[in-house]
Amino acid sequence: MKKQFLFILLVLFSANAQTVQSPNKKLTISFFLTADSVPQYQLSFGKKAVVLPSRMGIALKNTPSFLSGFAVAKIESSLVNDSWDPVLGEVKTIRNNYRELKVTLQQPAEKNRVLVITFRLFDEGLGFRYEFPRQDNLNYFTVSDERTEFALTGDHKAFWIPGDFDTNEYPYSETRLSEVDASKEKHPGEIYTSSLITRSMVQTPVQMKSSDGLYINIFEAALVNYPAMCVDIDQKTFVLTSKLAADAVGNKAYLQAPAKTPWRTIIVSDKAADILSSKIILNLNEPSKFADVSWIKPVKYVGIWWEMHVGVASWNYSDVNNVKIGETDWKSLKPNGRHGATTARTKVYIDFAAKHGLDAVLVEGWNVGWEDWFGNWKENVFDFVTPYPDFDVAELQRYAKEKGVKLIMHHETSASVTNYERQLDTAYRFMKAYGYDAVKSGYVGKIIPRGEAHDGQWMVNHYIRAVTKAAEYKIMVNAHEPVRPTGLQRTYPNWLACEAARGNEFNAWSSGNPPDHETILPFTRFMGGPMDYTPGIFQIKMSYYDPNRQTQVHTTLAKQLALYVTMYSPLQMAADLPENYEAKLDAFQFIKDVAVDWDDTKILEAEPGDYVTTARKAKNKEDWFLGAITDENSRTATAPLNFLIPNQKYVATVYGDAADAHWQKNPMSYKIDSWLVNSKTILKLPLASGGGAAVRIKPASKDDEDKYKTYKQK
Repeated sequence: MKKQFLFILLVLFSANAQTVQSPNKKLTISFFLTADSVPQYQLSFGKKAVVLPSRMGIALKNTPSFLSGFAVAKIESSLVNDSWDPVLGEVKTIRNNYRELKVTLQQPAEKNRVLVITFRLFDEGLGFRYEFPRQDNLNYFTVSDERTEFALTGDHKAFWIPGDFDTNEYPYSETRLSEVDASKEKHPGEIYTSSLITRSMVQTPVQMKSSDGLYINIFEAALVNYPAMCVDIDQKTFVLTSKLAADAVGNKAYLQAPAKTPWRTIIVSDKAADILSSKIILNLNEPSKFADVSWIKPVKYVGIWWEMHVGVASWNYSDVNNVKIGETDWKSLKPNGRHGATTARTKVYIDFAAKHGLDAVLVEGWNVGWEDWFGNWKENVFDFVTPYPDFDVAELQRYAKEKGVKLIMHHETSASVTNYERQLDTAYRFMKAYGYDAVKSGYVGKIIPRGEAHDGQWMVNHYIRAVTKAAEYKIMVNAHEPVRPTGLQRTYPNWLACEAARGNEFNAWSSGNPPDHETILPFTRFMGGPMDYTPGIFQIKMSYYDPNRQTQVHTTLAKQLALYVTMYSPLQMAADLPENYEAKLDAFQFIKDVAVDWDDTKILEAEPGDYVTTARKAKNKEDWFLGAITDENSRTATAPLNFLIPNQKYVATVYGDAADAHWQKNPMSYKIDSWLVNSKTILKLPLASGGGAAVRIKPASKDDEDKYKTYKQK
């Protein structure tokens, strides 16, 4: 990485506010101390205020806080303009261009104790954090609260989920800030660990739109050794205040100087597409900690998983309800006849993956312990090395290797994290001994140690310990039910993906994900990093498996294909059963073809809660893939192809909604068309209610030019 510090300015404090503009001068931040020596900042976009004067500070336990009584000791300003290449990503190269303002504050009444606040102002937004340098008057300290404010200019429209430090699996609401009421959660019983905090608290990222047309996203980056941040809304003044997950005794964080908090981020634009294009979150994270990243690869996979959600198989081998790791004789238990993770069934998936060029097969429910753990808050549930009697680890290693397919391990921790940490080395050694290079970890349930939260400091540190330890064994990680990601895939590139949101499985057995869900997620959960959303469901109606089940996926089949493009992840699952794909191989062709690692990404059009149209260029190829999705409203997506090489012909194969498609009435009605296109083509893609369109665009051969007609502009 090459950095250019174009200028460094060191000045003594003056009575005036310190003001910095972004490189393109569109954004302006000001920092100042109030009359009572409280630090404040404000942010504007052109002539429009984004954040009004807002207080900053950290409250400490049993020692004077960093809230007031400050004097400015030093101001440093610099301009950085460099670039870096992600190991896996949406673009080949990321530009890192910002102006930095570093403010050193002293507290004269506290022996000149020092706090540094660092601001980085990019063209598309702001990041700032608190830093605690090594100093004589500060060593170990406990954070009791954080008092960061975001004083907004009005009653913005917001896309939000309730504040909850144990789960992110809520559907999104779209209301004014004044109308937020988390106590009216309409999906009780669907989320086991749900624990709402207050009616006015929401999770970050929270996406907003002001009445004067600004799109504002508030989040955080580089969440390390600190609890995750929610925000509480003052519904009269529209001031959002940071709220942190507490531990079992009510403290927020235990720190030792030198220390720093995560970055607080505000991304803002008058164009919704700019929010999705922003790379602020990644740029605020540290570079990769691994010198060798050659073993980190994108993965497209299938797995024994969806059949459990739709009720045709089970995770557990037996139906007994009292088993103990290390004591139960598993071979003596009576099989229930529904166990999914059998040797024979896994070979079916391996054969399917090999036949269609997929990389890997995930197997859930392979290891003993699934019989009675859920809801019992047990300490010792899984040992991560003992398979059920009907799962032959050695034979499947041999068979998968023969077929050229990798196997993905599953570690359901049952939220007994102390148990998992004791066994990490043993579990990873077992994986490598049997040829597994990737693991899906799960954290379903209430955390052990008891009293800790999924989003608390202890667990935040655990997730990083797990991926760091995995890297020692060259293992890639896909974490489910963790804290939401904050760009740490840059620092730990083996952290391929997370769940940390309401995924596609909720469509199998709950009230489901409403049709606008996938149009909101890119503006919220995906701001922090790739998600293992598990798209690609072809059998939309759950009554197919059981006539008494009235649930269904709340999209059309074509939209399921489009999600592979609109939802970025270097780990993508073809989530349905092989049998359902074999019945629609023409549509499955898109899943086979679509890339999972990219050289370039273009957000062609977007509006949170309504629609998203995205185009991506496959890594080291001239192939482009395009996805367009809509909410419950039918519409026509507009996709100009001006990103293509001029004067070159391409074939665009469109997997779209048929004329009679509808997410509820006729979700599996689709059509496939191919045309010749070029850089001047503007595709018009009809999207059904809850629908979508997926497009593969590849350079045309001479035979293609003879075979296909030119797309007619509409």
